[in-house]
Amino acid sequence: MVIDRLENIEKYTLLHPLFEQAIDFLKSHDLHSLEIGKTELKGKDLLVNVAQTNPKEKENAKLETHKDYIDIQIPLSGTEIMGYTAAQDCLPVDAPYNAEKDITFFEGLAEDYIAVNPGMFSIFFPQDGHAPCISSNMEIKKAIFKVKA
Repeated sequence: MVIDRLENIEKYTLLHPLFEQAIDFLKSHDLHSLEIGKTELKGKDLLVNVAQTNPKEKENAKLETHKDYIDIQIPLSGTEIMGYTAAQDCLPVDAPYNAEKDITFFEGLAEDYIAVNPGMFSIFFPQDGHAPCISSNMEIKKAIFKVKA
């Protein structure tokens, strides 16, 4: 897991061959003006999903992991609280994987939480359990780059 400010995002291009293309798109487009929904940037290997979510309390935010994709999540409006637990510590260990949606949901609360504000980003790799979209009082609009792992 990585959490940092957007002004530093270029420092992470070497983590994955497609990160540079995602960052180029981020720098050349106004993410706020993108319509809600998915846009393929390089077929199914790289896409951006703009989502708007209702506020969730920690107790209602399920931990999730992805096997096939890395998430680069960028809040566009509102402070988003992100829960984190290493995937190997998520329970139950035999939670069912939904291959069509590339997601496994887990029970219980995350071990740690951090606020991610507009102007920041988070990167979640397949080994990172995360509970996104936690906010006590406002909808969160965010961009999620899905990068084939």
